[in-house]
Amino acid sequence: MKSFDSRKKQRWADHYTQRAKKESYPARSVFKLKEAQRKFHLIKKGSRVLDLGCSPGSWLLYAAELVGQRGRVLGIDLQAIRIKMPPQVQTLTADILTIDQPWIDKEIPGNRFNVVLSDMAPATSGNKALDAARSFQLCQAALRVADMVLQPGGSFMCKIFQGEEFKEFSDAVRSRFKRHKIFKPQSSRKESKEIFIIGMGFKG
Repeated sequence: MKSFDSRKKQRWADHYTQRAKKESYPARSVFKLKEAQRKFHLIKKGSRVLDLGCSPGSWLLYAAELVGQRGRVLGIDLQAIRIKMPPQVQTLTADILTIDQPWIDKEIPGNRFNVVLSDMAPATSGNKALDAARSFQLCQAALRVADMVLQPGGSFMCKIFQGEEFKEFSDAVRSRFKRHKIFKPQSSRKESKEIFIIGMGFKG
């Protein structure tokens, strides 16, 4: 027989999964971005948005709604996106850890973005310290890409697992942006170590 806590967690999972399905999103992770958007207004009509680790595509779809037909959303992931996207969305298949300036110049030449998003997470091992270290590595890669493509005044939202490197990454974001926030969405599991660091007003 399942415990009360396990039943409660199952209801949580079912609630967000059902909402995502009802609203035609492939994953419930979209609600994390929706909460951040309501609170911080990161994405505006006509914005150019880069979504790192974009599979299965929920953030791409929601960002496309926000930017409208005159905006642009680019997603990058190791896995190809398999769902149909609106015309303002483009996707590329690549390893975020290997992206450098020559790759950006070749694949997305002349493009600057208003917002860089990252919901990337490592494949969890069960070892919290190792998972946090791997998450930190992905976050460093995301911030490195943001440094290369963000327009001055732009915004950055990145998921990180809390661990020994959390403060180091938080300080790195703080140093690059005029405003800096730490955000835990209600749609994240309470027991989850994930948290989002948000930078607004990129100094360039």
